[in-house]
Amino acid sequence: MIRVLVWNEYEHEKKEEAVRAIYPAGIHNAIADFLRAEDVTVRTATLDDPECGLTWEVLRETDVLLWWGHHRHGDVPDEVAQRVQEAVLQGMGAIFLHSAHKAKPFMRLMGTSCDLVWREIGERERLWVTAPNHPITQGIHGFVDIPHEEMYGEYFHIPQPDEQIFIGWYQGGEVFRSGCCYNRGYGRVFYFQPGHETFPIYHQPEIQTILKNAVRWAAPASRIDALGCIHRETPLEQI
Repeated sequence: MIRVLVWNEYEHEKKEEAVRAIYPAGIHNAIADFLRAEDVTVRTATLDDPECGLTWEVLRETDVLLWWGHHRHGDVPDEVAQRVQEAVLQGMGAIFLHSAHKAKPFMRLMGTSCDLVWREIGERERLWVTAPNHPITQGIHGFVDIPHEEMYGEYFHIPQPDEQIFIGWYQGGEVFRSGCCYNRGYGRVFYFQPGHETFPIYHQPEIQTILKNAVRWAAPASRIDALGCIHRETPLEQI
């Protein structure tokens, strides 16, 4: 049984009627609801929870963390971001959604600015599969059309992905590396671009399929209890 934690900044839904109309219980609960149909256990946490709901106890009991954030990245304490980074290095899977490209834990794991080009006019996006044999793309045939989305374009300042599995094309002409897989320490990281808060993208069946697949892909095969160098005083072979 995979243990999933869906984390959300949970700001737009409380303050903007247009967002609340799409996600009345918050983006985190919308994602949690369709994940619960899988063979997983799901919890949620938000920015306003004590320690952002991301204590060491919680992270040790989490196999895969999904993270949605937008304009309050700076309100996540550095010690919480470091905690999440270390949990990934120890084996926890992490899926960063849409504007979580600027989330502190993601930037720490990438080691770059994670800057990009953006435009918000609600244009169409075609999300192309570039790795049809990858576990995350199973059930997606060629591409996914998203009727309206915020444009994210290149250059996207991230390290070269270990696996590039989606490329987004926008009606205005830009392209973007929309699905990027990384190995970090013992953990797996997936960045997935679709998911602007003013559009019902997480209600789209193909997007739900991708995130269900991503949870299974990111779930750890093994975890370690702590990071650090190991002193091996005794040689394995006779010297």
